[in-house]
Amino acid sequence: MNQIKAIGFDLFNTLITVKPQTLQEAHGRLFNSLIKSGFQLEEDSFRKAHRQSAMDHLAECQKDGRETHNRFWISAALADQGYGISPDDLRISDAVEAYFSAFLDYCHLIPGTGYMLETVKRRYRLGLLTNFTHGPAARKILNHLGITPFFSTILISGELGYRKPHPSVFLKLVEQLGLEASQILYVGDDPEPDIKGARMVGLQPVWTTYVMDHQVPYARGILTGEPEPPDPPAPRISTWQDLLSLLNG
Repeated sequence: MNQIKAIGFDLFNTLITVKPQTLQEAHGRLFNSLIKSGFQLEEDSFRKAHRQSAMDHLAECQKDGRETHNRFWISAALADQGYGISPDDLRISDAVEAYFSAFLDYCHLIPGTGYMLETVKRRYRLGLLTNFTHGPAARKILNHLGITPFFSTILISGELGYRKPHPSVFLKLVEQLGLEASQILYVGDDPEPDIKGARMVGLQPVWTTYVMDHQVPYARGILTGEPEPPDPPAPRISTWQDLLSLLNG
């Protein structure tokens, strides 16, 4: 690990967790925002339409790596309910902000994360690269949890236009850190976007399994399944002490 000069981190289930009830609470806030904006909707019917719309858009993302955004899901769900509303309508923007406000209440740092970041920042440049559709909400979460200052660069798929494992987002991380790809470690929990994606452009991936190993309850994404171990294998850590030991090995 002597050649490592920087560390990139994933966010969700790597540095932070989101409580299981988050998505249900977020949808409730989204729905209430739309009702306050004057839409006449039946909640169960809209919920099903919104979920289907999200699944359709996320499935398209998996084909070419282009990021989607919640405003398109909401617009399509409203169309299903008889409202032809542009994704850029301010009422949809308000609903998006209401949806993500729930994350601030239910996101928490994985124990020891602050100390770990403070420790490794003394020796390495740090970057963050996360898949998240709405950039402003991701930045609010980072600020709320107090970890923004640790990173010299913060990259969010919703602002980049592509999501992991697309090579362009990892190459952007390399560019922002100003190093060779082989000099950067990338730590993430999801083998497909994190480990495979990092490896494709020459970063050195590390698989963190804290959430899985400690059976931490978390909010599962719409298309989230059980991860298969990375193939070929990558170094695996279950605690931040494991990472520090790996770096010092």
